[in-house]
Amino acid sequence: VQLVESGGGLVQNGGSLRLSCAASGLRYDDYAIGWFRQIPGKENDGRERVSCIEVKYGRTFYKDYLEGRFTTSSDNAKNTVYLQMNSLKPGDTAVYYCAWNISCSHTPGYWGKGTQVTVSS
Repeated sequence: VQLVESGGGLVQNGGSLRLSCAASGLRYDDYAIGWFRQIPGKENDGRERVSCIEVKYGRTFYKDYLEGRFTTSSDNAKNTVYLQMNSLKPGDTAVYYCAWNISCSHTPGYWGKGTQVTVSS
């Protein structure tokens, strides 16, 4: 499975961006794509999951404090998952990754290389 993220960039405080994750090499249509972000300087520089979508059924999950600003969706015909981010804040600045899972309850098996999102104040 290969994942390629796109759509990152520089945006002003309060702006919006839509990230895309194009997947290839899929063998089954029953899988999930999670969006994660890594914020520099945060404790352990750990990756935080911001959302996940089980594409076959359209089930979505969000980090609680992001729900309402971030929305994930999929275009199954294109094997592409999106992350729409609205009302962006400087604290959302991070590298955003998408990752392939069997389901949103599983640890990701494949990762993209990430796309940088920078929100200026």
